[in-house]
Amino acid sequence: MTYRVGIDIGGTFTDFVLLNDDHGDICVHKRLTTPEDPAIAVLAGLDQLLQEAQVSVSSIKSIIHGSTLVTNAVIERKGATVGMLVTNGFIDVLDIALEQRYDLYQLDIQYPTPLVSRDQRREINERIRYDGSIEIELDVDEVRRMVDELLSRHPIEAFAVCLLQSFINPDHENKIRDLIETHYPSVFVSTSASVLPYAREYERWTSTVINAFTQPLVDRYLSNIEQGLKHRGLQGSLYIMTSSGGTVTPATARRFPVRMLESGPAAGVLMSAHHGRKLSMLDVLSFDMGGTTAKGAIVRSGEPRRVYEIEIARIHESRKGSGLPVRVPVIDMIEIGAGGGSIAEVDDRNLIRVGPRSAGASPGPACYGLGGSHPTLTDANLVLGYYDPAFFLGGEMQLDVPAAEAAIRDNIAAPLGLDLARAAWGIHEIINEDVARAFRVHASEIGFDYRQSTMIAFGGSGPGHALRIARKMRIPRVILPTASGVMSALGMLVSPLSFQIAQSQNVLLDDIDQPAFCKTFSLLEGEASQFLVEAGVRFSDIRVIRRLDLRYFGQGHEIEVTLPTGEDIASVFPSLPMLFASQYAEIFSLSYLNEPLEIVNWKVEVWGPPADSYKYRPAPGNNSSSAHKGTRQAYFPEASGYIECPVYDRYVLGVGTIVTGPAIIEERESTLVVGTGDLVTLDAHGNLMAQIEFYSADSMESNDSR
Repeated sequence: MTYRVGIDIGGTFTDFVLLNDDHGDICVHKRLTTPEDPAIAVLAGLDQLLQEAQVSVSSIKSIIHGSTLVTNAVIERKGATVGMLVTNGFIDVLDIALEQRYDLYQLDIQYPTPLVSRDQRREINERIRYDGSIEIELDVDEVRRMVDELLSRHPIEAFAVCLLQSFINPDHENKIRDLIETHYPSVFVSTSASVLPYAREYERWTSTVINAFTQPLVDRYLSNIEQGLKHRGLQGSLYIMTSSGGTVTPATARRFPVRMLESGPAAGVLMSAHHGRKLSMLDVLSFDMGGTTAKGAIVRSGEPRRVYEIEIARIHESRKGSGLPVRVPVIDMIEIGAGGGSIAEVDDRNLIRVGPRSAGASPGPACYGLGGSHPTLTDANLVLGYYDPAFFLGGEMQLDVPAAEAAIRDNIAAPLGLDLARAAWGIHEIINEDVARAFRVHASEIGFDYRQSTMIAFGGSGPGHALRIARKMRIPRVILPTASGVMSALGMLVSPLSFQIAQSQNVLLDDIDQPAFCKTFSLLEGEASQFLVEAGVRFSDIRVIRRLDLRYFGQGHEIEVTLPTGEDIASVFPSLPMLFASQYAEIFSLSYLNEPLEIVNWKVEVWGPPADSYKYRPAPGNNSSSAHKGTRQAYFPEASGYIECPVYDRYVLGVGTIVTGPAIIEERESTLVVGTGDLVTLDAHGNLMAQIEFYSADSMESNDSR
């Protein structure tokens, strides 16, 4: 028998899924993340998972791994010391940024501090023209002197080489890279032309700096993982999840760690799309809430929305423009600081605020008994009766109810003059409203009507909040898949090898002929496909998706047009004006067929064969009465307080069983809270299908909790 393993490292927990490829059986595991070295939790968790499943490591065909390591390193500023080499006259690009105010009325507006301080940057006297020709030749000796000077003054571990026109002609960047690699082989080098050959230098350079900033960290981390797996006798392959929803080899991940920014959450969205297609529900709102953050993503027509821009390390979480822009392929997600470890406090307005600060895995919520004293969302859910203190992680982790009560009473209830239950409910409901508000904004920005969609909820904390959030958003149906508490790890098992590349090359459509058009795409396809060929994918098995960023000549912004697949690229060329006009009219309700068109960016995605279609077995059910575990006191505002609430065991619910709220349905990694009037049934695939009851009290609850 052969097996595959998916591993997702989160800010609080690390999730594991072991899949039997022959029979579809799965075994799951969840343990606290080890922030000081995430590899410790990965290797220890893998050992325990295999021991519980009685599987030998030699039977593992592949391990697919995703992590928030890169994102956390940037947010916490725990990366390498970076030296930066730029074109003469452009040393202050990182400080000037985009010269945009993300808040017009904030007088003391702040921006993120660049990852490379000015004294660690040097200007290179070189210049390449807009057409790629050389105006000022690179002086290699000058570069050598500047590199020597930086290394003598600073403990530099990596260089970011960012020249102005390198996206057109990377010759000078390549020469600098070769010089550093030859004379200083222990120092990492990232060139902007290889990270993403994109025209706008600020976004390209921040992406390159982040790549250099995290390269040594990722290299050490992957080395620890690889050595640990080798020591255990792994003969299968190790793959790394990227933010675009594909996987790459460790060698590619080491070269482009910036592409791992949202690797774990991307797998969850991919799995939501997979479930939606399987159930013929093609418009989906993917909702993931773990211990640190909540993520939302839109799936349209069965496919996640992918973009080429993400912003991280925001000064103000909800303010676009207050962070560092990164140009990499990524599944479009909105992320807010709302999770089980989100810390609740009383703000300067004497109101409850929850998040974005998180207790994380160490020390964690007060109820973990690991030294945490701040009240968190997990503490509130425990006090409200939603969690069983003796069944957290299936009983492997006992929760301390008195510690949770003391943290909420001392920090929230007493300062505000509330009783304990109302304070805990306020924490719970504020998170619900914060998440719903963020999702409403995100959906409206891209024109998605979530009221006609289905929510797929997962993550350790997601099922505890999903139904009430869906009610606030008027989403009629919520799906909780089997193993929803570790669904991102499961999603990694359906992700194929892939790589995406984009290149800026401005050209009027009237000035390019069909052979030149085909040649440009052919070169990009060859470069991107090489990453898959090196990973063992046959060239004939590679699927190619081509896109163009187009605009009417004279416009300042462009729109993306996906070219038809399954057609020869030469035959697509004559239809570009109509393809663009159709996309433009869909967005702006009109188009101008006689205006000249300009190609701005060329994009290619290459995908290997899809992963083996998994089919895991839901736990066999007997009858609804056997699933009834008992009752416990749980808080429901519709009942004006605590009631004796029925508790069900998800693993033995029978197919077709209907559970009417208020109720609680438990599984090892997560707990579903069923609101008053909501109906939940188990389908033939093992999914919990919830129908939401809407009533006018929703708005009253939200206002009362605040």
